[in-house]
Amino acid sequence: MPQISVIVPCYNEENTVRSLLEALAAQNYPREDIEVVIADGGSTDRTREKIAAFQRESSALDIRVIENPMRAIPIGLNRALAEARGEFIIRLDAHSIPQQDYVSRCVSALQEGLGDNVGGVWDIKPARATWAAESIAAAAAHPVGAGDARYRVGGTAGEVDTVPFGAYARELAEKLGGYDESLLTNEDYEFNVRIRKAGGRIWLDPEIRSIYFARDTFPSLAQQYWRYGYWKARMLLKHPETIRWRQLAAILVLSLSVLALLSIWFHAARWLLAIELALYAILLLGSGLQAAIRDRSPGRLPGVPLAIAIMHFSWGTAFLWSLVQSPFQK
Repeated sequence: MPQISVIVPCYNEENTVRSLLEALAAQNYPREDIEVVIADGGSTDRTREKIAAFQRESSALDIRVIENPMRAIPIGLNRALAEARGEFIIRLDAHSIPQQDYVSRCVSALQEGLGDNVGGVWDIKPARATWAAESIAAAAAHPVGAGDARYRVGGTAGEVDTVPFGAYARELAEKLGGYDESLLTNEDYEFNVRIRKAGGRIWLDPEIRSIYFARDTFPSLAQQYWRYGYWKARMLLKHPETIRWRQLAAILVLSLSVLALLSIWFHAARWLLAIELALYAILLLGSGLQAAIRDRSPGRLPGVPLAIAIMHFSWGTAFLWSLVQSPFQK
């Protein structure tokens, strides 16, 4: 069996890191052929204690922790890649839980030549049993919040533009030079862009599944999507041909801002602003109603629209701000 290196960037994940390690130890792939390389960014909680305790209790799984003092995800991934010994690499997060056949399905897809980087679908779960966390998880998996990202909303097996937790040959990563360390997020997408530009394929198999825990508060969701939007703009400046319609949140923010400004002087702008806001509100409320009926939870009716609006406006505002800043920064 091919040797597999699971690389994991990690910082302050005491609540989920043990669940990840337990899931990796329970894979139906031979444990002696799996190594786990965790790049820890100097966690200040009990993350390292949880890892050490698991190592003592489950010595059959090869786990190594390396330092990532810069605390940047792409730097941590590249450090882990440099330490990896496996023929194939699987990139996971410390707040993810791969299902039992995750590794074996990834390896099979790679060996069958379906893609050069293969991955699957997130089963997005709330990090806590609260109204906000459950609303955020529902919004993160809703097409209005996630767009056409098939790893979030599902679909049939096939070629896609990106997968979040990819599996690929170590040789490919070495050839491409690893992850772009100038991007603090969106490093997975940019890595996949370079694979496609080199003639490779990104393959999504909906049978490859993992649990992903969404943010549990609205402020943390806003911070997350601010980072996503800010660094997505920087990534698109490098690869402008990769823009997708799901990135139109920036247009929404821009149009509302312009119309709000013009409405000070122009009556027509006030009407256009009112129409756009009304249509957006209908879209949000429809999403909330759909989620409330599906989940049989009345709390989704206000919670999902609020979460989606936070995602759109945090992402879109940060995207535009990043574009404004970029000419003045190296």
